[in-house]
Amino acid sequence: MRNRTQQYLIINLFFALLLGLIPINKVAADDLQPPQQIIQSVSEQLQTKLQDKIFTQNFAQVTQYVRSVVTVHTDFDKIAPLVLGKYWKTATSEEQERFKREFQTLIIRTYSRAFVEYNDWTIRFLPLDMSNESTKVVVKTEVLQPSLQPVNVNYRMYLSKGEWKVYDIMIDGVSLVTNYRSTFNEEIKAKGSLGAVIDNLAKRNAEALAAKGS
Repeated sequence: MRNRTQQYLIINLFFALLLGLIPINKVAADDLQPPQQIIQSVSEQLQTKLQDKIFTQNFAQVTQYVRSVVTVHTDFDKIAPLVLGKYWKTATSEEQERFKREFQTLIIRTYSRAFVEYNDWTIRFLPLDMSNESTKVVVKTEVLQPSLQPVNVNYRMYLSKGEWKVYDIMIDGVSLVTNYRSTFNEEIKAKGSLGAVIDNLAKRNAEALAAKGS
């Protein structure tokens, strides 16, 4: 199990990568497959926002914008059960909805914090193994950083109602879903119930958003 510092870096890097906060090497759209085009397109949109320093100083505004982007390109209905694992099946419908809502808020506020932190790296797309019939793919990329070894980043995406969506990402072999699953499993065991963990997550979300908004 990774320590908290490593976990924090992985999570923040994930959100910086997830919707393209890290600039992408300019590639013609025709040279990319549809899942790759999603990553490139949103990256270009966010780079425009990053150039507006006044915009990035308003956390409430950033959070609202991030929510509008994240919910379109990320499938929380798929991610939440994967994150909770065995606990999802035993959770009540109310607990499932509450967890999904609070987890989404966690994602959004963490990503919002990363919004202005990562803008110096570039992404290089690797060849994509995909056929016309593919409904699930792994979009492989490398994150290029000055004077450092490239970081391997693999996006897990699937086709949902004609749109490609992200449901996990692996950074140098570490899955965001698996990383969060380990964290929540430990918390559930420590607190004795999923309900207690959700209550704590809701409290942390409220406090973080209140502090950022003050």
